[in-house]
Amino acid sequence: MQKIRWMKKFGAVWLILAVAASFCGCTGLLPNSETQIKNYEPTSELEEEEQQEEIVSIEWGDAVELAADYLKNMTLEEKVGQIFVVNLEQLDRRKGNYYEFRKYTRAMEESIEKYHVGGVILFSRNISKRKQTKALTSALASAGRTPLFISVDEEGGRVSRIAANKKMKTTLFPSAEEIGKTKDGEYAYEMGKTIGAEIKELGFNVDYAPVADVKTSELNEEIGDRSFGSDPDKVSEYVSAFIQGLHRTNTGAALKHFPGQGSSDGDTHKESVDIDSSIARLRKTDFVPFKAGIAADADFVMVSHISVSKVTESSAPASMSDLIMQTILRDELGFQKIIITDAFDMASIIDFYTPGEAAYNAFKAGADIILMPEDLGEAYQEILSKVQDGTLGQERLDEAVLRILAVKIQRGILSGEQLISTPEPKETAAPEVTKEPKKKAKGKKGKKQKES
Repeated sequence: MQKIRWMKKFGAVWLILAVAASFCGCTGLLPNSETQIKNYEPTSELEEEEQQEEIVSIEWGDAVELAADYLKNMTLEEKVGQIFVVNLEQLDRRKGNYYEFRKYTRAMEESIEKYHVGGVILFSRNISKRKQTKALTSALASAGRTPLFISVDEEGGRVSRIAANKKMKTTLFPSAEEIGKTKDGEYAYEMGKTIGAEIKELGFNVDYAPVADVKTSELNEEIGDRSFGSDPDKVSEYVSAFIQGLHRTNTGAALKHFPGQGSSDGDTHKESVDIDSSIARLRKTDFVPFKAGIAADADFVMVSHISVSKVTESSAPASMSDLIMQTILRDELGFQKIIITDAFDMASIIDFYTPGEAAYNAFKAGADIILMPEDLGEAYQEILSKVQDGTLGQERLDEAVLRILAVKIQRGILSGEQLISTPEPKETAAPEVTKEPKKKAKGKKGKKQKES
């Protein structure tokens, strides 16, 4: 499909953006990948014409420039909020951590206005019927000055938050493992395109998929049949095809779980996990599908909570390691879009860190988005305070938010009309934490969480 230059629609309005690159102060925001992948094109001229009508494409470099101009009109509080994607229970704390919210509440509205979150994630408990889901996502889409990522885990197989519910009337695909054994890349492409179209119709704009882990251990339960297989080249084929399918509907795609946890025999939802992999093994096997996914223009890479002590010489989770996120993922693999953590309400995090400590450690190490902090208020306040007192540099925050905004622009979440208007930011009082958080006791057993 021939790309349509979105910028032409606004012409002279954007002449001022020529200086945006100097504002960014970071040429590393431009992708750099030499991995070759198979490109999946529309199967007919009719499909190509339909895609051109529905999706206006914008190049990453242009999106970064537009994002830089939008960023200038954001308050510090708004910027900090963008680095959090949360579950609905963090926006409305009245009912506990796993309440089945299926409607947009006044408390959610107030929390979004207070914390300016970058996005939300919905689970099966929030998704009942099509009409209900559309009403919920529509309300969320209208919340806040900067539009939200409205995300879901829709991988196919056992992690199908939407399709597993027959009332939703969407396509339930086989597990990735079965696809890897019986299907080809073309099937994975059509799968991604179908999932993208179906969840887009329901109001979602990001799918945390595909799983890029190479399953090399039969003892692995956390990934298990969510992996396309044990051959890194074949997994790469399915991963890149799936992403291209999602992108045909302009739905955001996320590679997970970097640096690859297909060899683990533990579960980070329940406990801390250290994989016995050398850097040579990671490069030969685990990194291969991630490189293919990056070449296919994945919008996010989700970083796992596994430890890779042979590589990092530390027991810290990968989601808090600058070696994993900056040196390897950014510098070596050339990924320049959004680094997002795996869910921060897992036992491998909450057993050892307070919400504030976890958010600060991850963001300082290179994560752009913290997914599902155990306590949004505490995590938000920690990052805000660290920027205010200079512990975290303003430049680090701007760089992360710039990537977030650029992806929102590229996927049509933050639209041209909204960019043109760029209303003056509304000053709000910074949220305060009422009491000093306690240190987490080591080794405390946490609740089992659902797959991410």
